[in-house]
Amino acid sequence: MSHHGASEAKVTTFWGRGRLLRMNRRYHRVMRSKAPTLFPVFRTSAQAQILAATLLHPDREQTVTDLSRRLGIPLATVSDEVARLVDAHLLTARKVGRSNLLRPNPDNRLVAPLTEIVVATMGPHLVVREAFAGMAGVSRLLIYGSWAARYHGQSGPPPNDLDLLVVGRPDRAVVYAAADAVEQRTGLVVNPVIASMKRWNDDSDPLIAQIKSSPSVDIDLRPLAVGA
Repeated sequence: MSHHGASEAKVTTFWGRGRLLRMNRRYHRVMRSKAPTLFPVFRTSAQAQILAATLLHPDREQTVTDLSRRLGIPLATVSDEVARLVDAHLLTARKVGRSNLLRPNPDNRLVAPLTEIVVATMGPHLVVREAFAGMAGVSRLLIYGSWAARYHGQSGPPPNDLDLLVVGRPDRAVVYAAADAVEQRTGLVVNPVIASMKRWNDDSDPLIAQIKSSPSVDIDLRPLAVGA
């Protein structure tokens, strides 16, 4: 196999449960991750997260580095999964300089139904972030309950709703409007609970104690950058 002029990662060999990828003339071991419990038809959790991050934003072009930083997935793993998605014609890659700009393939008729599945299963936390990012009066935002449990790998039936804990003193009408927007986009019933910081720090509160002792997903509340 020739290694010259290769700008993308290539599979060179298999080693145990992992694989060695050649990237920028260096080899990286990539371990296979388990299928996501939220919707185990996806090959790996990394693949599902990459699909969510790309399909939810069909007009946005992203690089492998962008996806790695945003999702917290190793660069080599993202490169491997992206190569598979490009080969399957689910994503397109536009070469600009030394980077490939990735986006969903608008000519693939499977992208639209796949997007609906991804939004409803792997994408709700990203939709929640878009709806709540920068909201005044919110100190912390978490998804808890069955969706968070599946996201963290606990087995069980597919979740039909999304439980949100909004910590702070936001405008209730604004919170409910954001929750409605998430519900309309994901098809999941959204149940927001607003709790003051004092209540959040009260471990004797039954709901707070339950949330803190169970799987949850913290949502990044920083305002979204233009094009992010």
